[in-house]
Amino acid sequence: MIIKTLFTAALLCLFTAKLSGQQLLDTQKPSDSASIGTLALYDLKQSIRGIGYSFTRPLHWKKKDFTTLGTFVVGTLALSTIDDESSALFVKNERHVPNLFMDAGTEFGSPQVYFIANAALYGTGLIMKNEKLRKTSVLIISSSITTGVIQSIAKTAIGRARPRNVANGLNSRDFEFWSDKPEFHSFPSGHTVLSVTMAHAVAKQFNNTWSKIGVYSLGSVAPISRLFAGAHWLTDVGAATFLSIVVVDAVDNFLFKTNAYDYPKRKKQISWNFSFSGNKVGLVGTF
Repeated sequence: MIIKTLFTAALLCLFTAKLSGQQLLDTQKPSDSASIGTLALYDLKQSIRGIGYSFTRPLHWKKKDFTTLGTFVVGTLALSTIDDESSALFVKNERHVPNLFMDAGTEFGSPQVYFIANAALYGTGLIMKNEKLRKTSVLIISSSITTGVIQSIAKTAIGRARPRNVANGLNSRDFEFWSDKPEFHSFPSGHTVLSVTMAHAVAKQFNNTWSKIGVYSLGSVAPISRLFAGAHWLTDVGAATFLSIVVVDAVDNFLFKTNAYDYPKRKKQISWNFSFSGNKVGLVGTF
């Protein structure tokens, strides 16, 4: 739904502006005194370019990128060995989790709330002509469309059974490829994709470590609540988190390299790696 809405909005902007092909190719950065319409059109162009870049980035991957992908695959497979046990533990303890937390997780990761929150962020940035807010919103829009398309296709193509299907005799290793049934749309987690995409994009705007921790903590509410609700396996959430981080970093790097927005200084990137230690497997972020 959110993807259709965003694309419809983009097409509407293009239609009402009556743009020519040359205007679309013109990506010159407008001045601070430019009209709101000019700024909005510029942001739309950057969003489209960011989406195009993120989808074509795998064509330019280097050895380290494939190494990262390989590490991710191995880590996911290793994590999947405890999917059934971890899910049973989460579901068993759902009754101890406050309803407020569960409700907040469901809302935070929903497309409707996600779109409204980002629309409010972008609207504020546009009216106030605040470039940092506009840039953040463009980063969120470009990344969420990319991750949204990927996770939607993956859900249907992979057709993994959800944890709640355990009552029907199914487990984490049961699949129904190219299924249109919601109960077989577990991998990856859509709520996680949306919440982590926004959290990571917003966290990038802060240099303070504690601010980042606060943002990521809010972004983790939806993924964790989905585990307690029995809607997803641990690897569904892990894979969605990895996808979101990679895409946001790619789009952010593109906007930086093309000087699309003001980056006074290059922010320190967070290094994400899978950690293997004894009988523990985890995703570790180094600030």
